[in-house]
Amino acid sequence: MKTMKTRTGLVALAIALPLGLAACGSSTDNTASAGAGSTPAASSSATSDAMTPTPSETMSSSGSMDASSAVFGAGCAAVPKDGKGSFNGMATDPVATAAGNNPLLSTLVTAVKTAGLVDTLNSAPEITVFAPVNDAFAKIPAADLKKVLADKPTLTKILTNHVVAGKIAPDKLAGDHKTLAGTTITVKGSGEDFTVGKMDAKVICGNVPTANATVYIIDGVLMP
Repeated sequence: MKTMKTRTGLVALAIALPLGLAACGSSTDNTASAGAGSTPAASSSATSDAMTPTPSETMSSSGSMDASSAVFGAGCAAVPKDGKGSFNGMATDPVATAAGNNPLLSTLVTAVKTAGLVDTLNSAPEITVFAPVNDAFAKIPAADLKKVLADKPTLTKILTNHVVAGKIAPDKLAGDHKTLAGTTITVKGSGEDFTVGKMDAKVICGNVPTANATVYIIDGVLMP
């Protein structure tokens, strides 16, 4: 009789364990750990309690992903609140597509298309992109910007100077980073206050998740 009870208990445990794991979900992106994520309330098991999601995986009360919990910076207020250009919308698309849906980054996207880098960026497994807003490009004299857009090798060098391999979380952001252009850019600061490159471009909206990248929106163009 005791053996039968033991077997019954093991069967119940075998059934309950996968259900607890399914309710908890899994995390594959640890780079957004510096944001203010919240623990799902779907499971009260010990397994659920031990697996706290990263900010980009935080679920809203409606059950949808709340990517906005991962971001920081005053510039984030200008990002659309809903639709494909919102934080939640961008989180589901690869980085070039996501940027194309965000009105703050339209000039950058035009440059990326001109350089033929859309597929390259979208297919990259994990990258960090420092993305200049439209106002950053507006600081460049129109004649100079037009000249750069017409020079594909130079344009490609400039754009890849904004891309770093791997998804970099805010707590790992400060320091030197090798870019896809073969250059090194330096990020200074901590917490939610960072500057990038020799011109000290300011991160105005940081830790924005996309399907394959972490994006830091900046107010300057990083020249090689």
